[in-house]
Amino acid sequence: MSTDKMRKYVLPNLPYAMVFWFFSKCGEAYRLSPADDTLNKIIDTITNLSIVLANPIPSFNLFDLAIGLIGAVTIYGIVWQKKKNAKNWRRDIEYGSARWGTAKDIEPYLDPKPENNLILTATESLTLNGRPKNPKYARNKNVLIVGGSGSGKTRFFLKPNLMQMHSSYVITDPKGSILVECGKMLQRGVPKTAPKIGKDNKPLKDKKGNIITEVVLNKKGKIVYESYEIKVLNTIDFKKSMKYNPLLCY
Repeated sequence: MSTDKMRKYVLPNLPYAMVFWFFSKCGEAYRLSPADDTLNKIIDTITNLSIVLANPIPSFNLFDLAIGLIGAVTIYGIVWQKKKNAKNWRRDIEYGSARWGTAKDIEPYLDPKPENNLILTATESLTLNGRPKNPKYARNKNVLIVGGSGSGKTRFFLKPNLMQMHSSYVITDPKGSILVECGKMLQRGVPKTAPKIGKDNKPLKDKKGNIITEVVLNKKGKIVYESYEIKVLNTIDFKKSMKYNPLLCY
C-alpha cells in the first residue's frame, strides 16, 4: 500500500481499532462475571476490567466482538457528528493561503505554439483556444488594463499582442502612433503555413498528436505571407480616412 493511501485510510482509523479492542474486553469482563443481575454484572465488569486488560490478546467470542463493534461504531458516530458540525477555522492559514504562482502553475493554460497565446506578462500567457483538451483549463479571454498616462499600456501589452498576429483587431488609436509603428508589419502579415505531408500523402503528426506545419514557399523559394487588410477611420483628418457611408451599407 502506498504512503498516501496509508495516511488517508489506515492512520485515521487506527484509534477506532483500539476502541474496538477496549470495548471487546469490556464485553469479555461482563460475560465472565458470575453475578446474576445486570447491575452486579456491571459492577463486576468495572472491578475485573484490569484483570481482563492484562491479557492483550483479544477475545473471539461473538458476544465480545459484538460489544466491541457497537462501541467502535458509537465512538465513530460521535466523532463524525462533531466534525460535521465543526466550524472551519482554517488553522495556520488565518491570514490567507495566497501565494505567488510559478511557471508550473501556468503551464496547463498555455498553447504549445507561443504565437497562439495571449501575452499577459514576460513569463505568463493564456491560450486563445476556447476548447482546450482539458476543459477545466478553459478561461475567459477578456482582459482589463488599468493604468495612468505613460504607464506602458500600449508599449507592454497592446503592441506585444498585436505582434502575435493571431486574430483580427479593432484598435482605437487617439495618438495615431500605433498605425505608424505597426501598420507595415500588419500589411506584410505572417508567413503562410500548411500541414507537412508525409510519403503517404497524409499530414504528419508529432508525439502528442498535433499536426506538424511548415512555412509555404513560392516557386522562387521565397516565403509566402498572409497580409492583413487594414482599414482606417480617421475622424480628425478625413483626407487620411477611408470613406464610410452608413447609408450604403445593407
